[in-house]
Amino acid sequence: WSSDARATLSKPAAEAVPALKAARDVPTSLREVWTAASPKTSRPVVAGGSVVTGDGTEVDGRDPATGNVLWSYARGVPLCGVTYVYNDAVAVYPDDRGCGQVTTIDGQTGRRHYSRTAYADPAVTLSSDGSTVLSAGDSRLELWRSDMVRMIGFGTLDARIKPDVPAQPLCGMVSAAASSTAVSVLQKCPGQADLRLTLLVPADEEDEPTTKIVQLPGVPADSDARVVAVSDTTTAVYLPTPKPVVNVVDDTGTTISSTALPGPVSSHAVASRAGDLVTWWTGDAVMVFEANGLKYKYTVTPVNGQAPVGPATLMAGRLLVPVTSGYDVFNPETGAGESHIAVQRPPSQTAVVPNVAGTTVLEQRGDTLVAL
Repeated sequence: WSSDARATLSKPAAEAVPALKAARDVPTSLREVWTAASPKTSRPVVAGGSVVTGDGTEVDGRDPATGNVLWSYARGVPLCGVTYVYNDAVAVYPDDRGCGQVTTIDGQTGRRHYSRTAYADPAVTLSSDGSTVLSAGDSRLELWRSDMVRMIGFGTLDARIKPDVPAQPLCGMVSAAASSTAVSVLQKCPGQADLRLTLLVPADEEDEPTTKIVQLPGVPADSDARVVAVSDTTTAVYLPTPKPVVNVVDDTGTTISSTALPGPVSSHAVASRAGDLVTWWTGDAVMVFEANGLKYKYTVTPVNGQAPVGPATLMAGRLLVPVTSGYDVFNPETGAGESHIAVQRPPSQTAVVPNVAGTTVLEQRGDTLVAL
């Protein structure tokens, strides 16, 4: 009578959601067709043909063209966050041990799939490379496989699982990112003035990952440094001091490349994957890296009053960068500009994060998802 099951509402789709058909061309014009509140997503989530939104206690799978709700899942507690893995939506809910109750939902049918539960921080940041999910809080992170098996558990626990394994230092976590094969996290530790970069690779035991610590002398804990992206076992990390730079670090802790920046980046800077590229919005520009090895390619900068307002996405083989009054379209290989698509948006200090669902362009604008 008072169980979690009675407080759960699952409404699968009446029929399977059709698979998305990729756009053949970049549009010449865009118009707003629907909006939905989605404060529990940090970027547009697409799973199994559905656009997934999270608001309050409920996760909804929507028709990309109309925004109509095709399936829904809700529990009696507020959502911690929503992301995706393969064709599943991933919904994370809290219990008295933190944001550690996880359910995956098939995006085509709306039916529950895998689940897991674990100790977690009261608030977590969720991210996905499409095949794994990273859940990172202030003191603990976990990397989950697509079937929700934990690949890495790192950080503070409420109770020691293995008494013979030395306790990990109580270091706070400042910023983290992951690929399907590694996690990188910036940590601030007691008694240490500077941050350290910790590289984690899954091992035979999920709570004993292979660990490499890279000290960052001269980069204080309050410096706004952050992990930009992880590809395979290579990490791009932004260091604002002594001069702003993006360093690419391999799994041995060696810096293999360094790209200087003209100045500090926005506190709202955000990265996204666009096909074979990683794009990072710095606040007024978009840096573009090859996903394989994170080699720097070029930067999209403001032109004729059109400044980038978020990271890029890929559509019909072209790179779409959200700018002040719409989208600028680029050749993804060379960075050469090709066209402009007008879109009216209210001004915002936070990033406009785009994604594509078939022929629909999606934008996360703060707490709102917009379909064009």
